[in-house]
Amino acid sequence: MWDDTHTLAECQPTGMHNMAKQAHIPFLEEWLRSNSGGSSNIISKGSSSSSARAIIQAWSDLRDSLQHQSFSLRHHQSLKILLNSQASLYVADPQARLLLSILSSTNISLPPETYPLFLRLLYIWIRKSSKPSPVLVDSAVKVLSDLLSTQFDFIKNSFFFSEIVVLLGAFSLASSVSEKSKTLCLELLCGLLEEEYQLIGSSEEHVPNVLAGIGYALSSTGNVYFSRILDSLFGIWKREDGPGRTVSNGLMILHLIEWVLSSSINSNSLERVDVFTKEVLETSNPHHDSFAAVMAAAGALRVSSRFLSNALRRLRISAEEKIETVAKGLIPETGDLSKSGTDPEKSLLLKCISLALARSGSLSFRAPLLICLASALLTEIFPLEALYTRVLKLQQGNLSQLGINEVKEHLDSAPFKEAGAMTGVFCNQYVLADENSQNRVENLIWGYCQDAYLGHRQVALTLRGSNDELLGDLEQIVESAFLMVVVFALAVTKQKLDSKFSREMQMEISVKILVSLSCMEYFRRIRLPEYMDTIRSVVGTVQENQLACILFVESMPPYSELTNQPGSSSSQMTEHAWWKDEVQTSRILFYLRVIPTCIECLPVPVFRKVVAPIMFLYIGHPNGKVARASHSVFVAFISSGKDFDEDERVLLKEQLVFYYIQRSLEGYPQITPFEGIVSGVAALVRHLPAGSPSIIYTIHSLVEKAHDLCREVMTQENDLWQNWQGELEPCKKFLDLLLRLLSIVDIQVLPSLMKQLAQLVAILPREGQNMVLNDLYAQVADSDDVTRKPALVSWLQSLSYICSQANSSSTTSKRAERGEKSAFTRSDDTLSLDRINARL
Repeated sequence: MWDDTHTLAECQPTGMHNMAKQAHIPFLEEWLRSNSGGSSNIISKGSSSSSARAIIQAWSDLRDSLQHQSFSLRHHQSLKILLNSQASLYVADPQARLLLSILSSTNISLPPETYPLFLRLLYIWIRKSSKPSPVLVDSAVKVLSDLLSTQFDFIKNSFFFSEIVVLLGAFSLASSVSEKSKTLCLELLCGLLEEEYQLIGSSEEHVPNVLAGIGYALSSTGNVYFSRILDSLFGIWKREDGPGRTVSNGLMILHLIEWVLSSSINSNSLERVDVFTKEVLETSNPHHDSFAAVMAAAGALRVSSRFLSNALRRLRISAEEKIETVAKGLIPETGDLSKSGTDPEKSLLLKCISLALARSGSLSFRAPLLICLASALLTEIFPLEALYTRVLKLQQGNLSQLGINEVKEHLDSAPFKEAGAMTGVFCNQYVLADENSQNRVENLIWGYCQDAYLGHRQVALTLRGSNDELLGDLEQIVESAFLMVVVFALAVTKQKLDSKFSREMQMEISVKILVSLSCMEYFRRIRLPEYMDTIRSVVGTVQENQLACILFVESMPPYSELTNQPGSSSSQMTEHAWWKDEVQTSRILFYLRVIPTCIECLPVPVFRKVVAPIMFLYIGHPNGKVARASHSVFVAFISSGKDFDEDERVLLKEQLVFYYIQRSLEGYPQITPFEGIVSGVAALVRHLPAGSPSIIYTIHSLVEKAHDLCREVMTQENDLWQNWQGELEPCKKFLDLLLRLLSIVDIQVLPSLMKQLAQLVAILPREGQNMVLNDLYAQVADSDDVTRKPALVSWLQSLSYICSQANSSSTTSKRAERGEKSAFTRSDDTLSLDRINARL
């Protein structure tokens, strides 16, 4: 959806530089449908292509019809067989003569529903034939004229009307048509458009055919009929009984004008371009609809972008001014753009302008266009506020009224699919804009992010588990909105984080971008280089400024909001399962990842009041990624500051350790990730003052937790203790952590650690003791710490002796119970102790 699928190469109109394209796009209405998001080939829709034998037989049946001067159901079926292969069917002059003979025969009574089919076959003939017979073309025009005069009632049928219009237009453009026949075709076509225009709107599927007929006629006519047809084209949309003013029809107008103007330029008919410029773009005609005029102006812009000529400069300027004029009328004086979705007229124009600009190529800056693009993106392309309001208003029992199909249709709509192209134009306009306009759209985007977060948080909690399909469709819209925000934020950083702007402005912009991205973090489902570039730029600005750090941290949702039901008033707070709130969790995770980068500049009171409560809350989050990020914040704070740091920071570090250890250990191993505990403990023993009571408390708590873990599994089999499998793994991890602390705790705390660790190891089964002792032997033997190694060697010898004695006593007791006599004077444990001493 983020690529403009309608590239210039794919949308090359008939009659442009590459004339070979015309062979591949013989029917203008098919090209218009494809560029409007509609399906092609309405007549044969859902039908399979007929075989060559069936086509030959169908022509034979039609010849029999003429020969016998009769027309039956079998002949009607023959027409349908031919049209089933419209894309590959070729109608030659003899076959066209056969069709005309049947149509003009006074002895054959044709059913009314067959006339459009005959006209379609003649249309295939005139569009695909490279050199139709001039005599036959003139004869065909005469037959059509007679048909309109004698079968007037058939005109009231929209199918017949659309086919006769497109056929008259095609004949007027035919290379072999005489001037007399061309004039007759144009006169008939103008009369139909002026007198029977209401038939265009009676069936939307036939609108492309009518527009194609108009396009052919505009490309063939002189100035008199050209102006007359233009008046009809732009006037029918303003009539109550005219065709529908829809985005799809608007896109067909855009590409119709592109096709017509390109054909005029290639045929050196620049006077037609001048007439179009004057009558459609430069003249304010009260009978012309602004919806159609905007799309026509966009078609003119596409042409002027492709043909780089000074002769088209007037066309381009007039087209931009036309779109700007309509855009000005959509901008409220109050500046509030949030209500456009409630006005169908304004909603349509915003969609059309945004699509028009997305398909128009480069544009010069015009403030109304920038504001309208912002409004369209936020209220029409990503209409989250309107959708959220409806979901929350309808609540659970009535959500069917919202209609999943309504959201799916939006996802499939042309405006949504071209959101990427619109965003590109929007950012280009932003870069060229003046500072006031830039500030205005910035505020719109940042406010939109806040609203999206608040709205989706409530909607997700409402729909999850009860209507996951609707929630998934809504999230597709927000995911695209996230991409828009990221691309825009990157444009802002490149524009504003520059030396020409003050440090205060750069700081303010950076904080706003960070807060906005935090609101959209839940929707970041893919890795984006633009996202990382933006984050690096703004974080680099924030972490250098204390005020910016404070503003960013204080933008976090308060603790009370995180732990209570969203939408409840401050006087009626309702607790809820905050850990299940995925939207909120993603936002907090964003903060937890950014805060460590600016921890040095963050004042202690701010960390104590704002960060610490949330950090401790999310240390207990069941998602390991979130919990580890919380541990990282703790590590960053404990590691922050200098040796001469202020007493306030040191005091807070000491205070936080007690609750950190308590909060971490109570969730292990079910919730707390072991890596988080390791990083936190390692940081506090390295960065707190030597002999700190909080370090002693930490060691005591760790040993106590390890004791509890080991005691729970003391009854396990010996082979499990040898391999530390299954339930023993948490116990093994804690013992490993305690062993590692032997080499990093300060000397003042080391005796306490050795004593408590020895008490713990002594209660382990023999296999567990052997595993721990082996790890200790390796650690102490490899140590180069001359200060603590002597104490560790002595301690380890004593621990080994204690363990061997305990095991020997236990073994002797067991043998006595079994009535056995020992045949050895030295047990295996004593031999093991000798080996230990030799190694140390």
